[in-house]
Amino acid sequence: MLAEKYLPQYTVQDYMSWEGDWELIDGIPYAMAPSPMGIHQKIEMEIGRQLSNQSKDCTSNVYIYPELDWIVDENTVVRPDLMVVCRDVSEHLKEPPEVAIEVVSKNTAQKDENLKFQLYEREKVRFYILAYPDIKKVRAFELRSGRYDKVFDSDSGILKLTVCKDCAIELDVKEIFS
Repeated sequence: MLAEKYLPQYTVQDYMSWEGDWELIDGIPYAMAPSPMGIHQKIEMEIGRQLSNQSKDCTSNVYIYPELDWIVDENTVVRPDLMVVCRDVSEHLKEPPEVAIEVVSKNTAQKDENLKFQLYEREKVRFYILAYPDIKKVRAFELRSGRYDKVFDSDSGILKLTVCKDCAIELDVKEIFS
C-alpha cells in the first residue's frame, strides 16, 4: 500500500510520552480499544485467579502480570491482557514472557489473531492463549521449532501447560466462562 510507505515511525521514547492507552508495533502506533467490557475483565480476572492459585505450588518464582507493558525493542511495546513470567519484573518486561494471554473481542480480533500472533511467535513467546468470550472458547498455541502449533481449541476441558521448569498449570475452560 502506498500509505504504508509514508507512515511515520515512532520509538519507545515517543510511546512513553503519549497520553491514553497505546501499543507500538514495529514503529506504528495502535490505539487500544476503549475500556474493556465487564465480561472481558471478568474473564481476565478468572484466568489470573486460576494461574495465581496454581503458581503458589511452584518452587520457582512465577508471576502473573495483568496489562503490563512489554518493551520488545526500540520500536515495539505491547500490553497483553495477562502474562506469565518466571522472574520478577520491577517496571516493564524486557524479555519475552513464558505465556501471553489475550481476551479477544470483535474490536481486537484482527490484531490478536494476526499481528500479535506473528509478533509473539517472532519473539519466541512459548505459549500464546486466546480466550473468546463470545463463543466461550480458548485456543492455545505452543512454540515448537520456531512456529506456533495449536495445542488446545475447546469450549470445555482443561488446558495444561508447563510454564517454568518446575511449574505446571492448568486452566479450567468452563470455569473461565462461568
